[in-house]
Amino acid sequence: MRPTVQHISDMVRFELPHFRSAPTVNESGLPLAPMRWDPASIPDDAGTWLEGIRTIFTGSDVLTQVGYAIHTYAVTESMETEVFYNADGEMLIVPEVGALRFFTEFGIIDVAPGEIACIPRGVKYKVLLNGDDKARGYICENYGAVFTVPERGPIGANCMANPRDFLSPVAAYEQKEGVTHRVVTKWCGQFHACEIDHSPLDVVAWHGNYAPYKYNLRHYSPVGPIRNDHADPSIFTVLTAPSGEPGTANIDFVIFPPRWLVAEDSFRPPWYHMNIMSEFMGLIEGVYDAKPEGFVPGGMSCHNMMLPHGPDADAFYAASLKDLEPEKLDNTIAFMFETRFPQQLTKYAAGLDTLQVKYPDVWKPLRNHFDPKRPVWNGE
Repeated sequence: MRPTVQHISDMVRFELPHFRSAPTVNESGLPLAPMRWDPASIPDDAGTWLEGIRTIFTGSDVLTQVGYAIHTYAVTESMETEVFYNADGEMLIVPEVGALRFFTEFGIIDVAPGEIACIPRGVKYKVLLNGDDKARGYICENYGAVFTVPERGPIGANCMANPRDFLSPVAAYEQKEGVTHRVVTKWCGQFHACEIDHSPLDVVAWHGNYAPYKYNLRHYSPVGPIRNDHADPSIFTVLTAPSGEPGTANIDFVIFPPRWLVAEDSFRPPWYHMNIMSEFMGLIEGVYDAKPEGFVPGGMSCHNMMLPHGPDADAFYAASLKDLEPEKLDNTIAFMFETRFPQQLTKYAAGLDTLQVKYPDVWKPLRNHFDPKRPVWNGE
């Protein structure tokens, strides 16, 4: 209805102190360690989408348009006459509690736990509660190359995340004349706001391929080892934001969905490992097989680059000694934001009372069972 130049006016600086941008180097005060948090409760006064965002980790530098920030959100109030756009990066939203409606310039996207939504850089939108009185989840703010489905290589044309399952909205608009709206912009890590006398969500029709989208994680078609061995978790990549270096990513979005485990003569959970990639994990529902205790829906963990990690002791002994019959992991969705950049902890996240300070103790019960005279270990 109006050109975009009429969707802004005189801007003033706007403060959202918990919504941070990279870099956040050396501000946490905590020593290097694997980290895990219990879920944070949703305060009754969490407020709107913008008010409820809390930055947990950042990587690289927003001013170079490389890297990311990882946030959580809690929402108890809809944005009725406030609209936001992010000039720094696209926003990948992973709900864990409660349904949300994203009213964008391109139309409406309804998203609930078990689904994701992605709002491209520069797209205006507002966020409304959608049938629930509160919502909670995770956000990956990607400063780098846009998310795309990964190359399948020898897997071929099918499986993993199929492009046909990504949905973009049909056009929708609101015609609110004479109603003051606040437009908030995130630009180079700073926030600016202005007021206009109409809703900027006034696009009557659109075409092209730069648009917001959603995806139902239950449509993911996993592949894996059907005889033996443990495949790298990259086979569970839903979306990747490529970097300039092959084999690594600015950031990947990986899920661990319901699936069958059938590998023979193998240790089925993830191996113990350390590598260049830094891993942030969250849990949407159910139990994560490598961490059956202490990692619950709404929680989060971080295993930074070149820090060793893997299954806790209970998971190791259970997987090592069980009879390897075909087994279905069901009613579970865990996910990972995996990146080539170190994950820099914010001061806010370091101070959360949900931080499990004894988390590394989950590996203490592991023992050395090597005996060169014993070719097979049966738990003795």
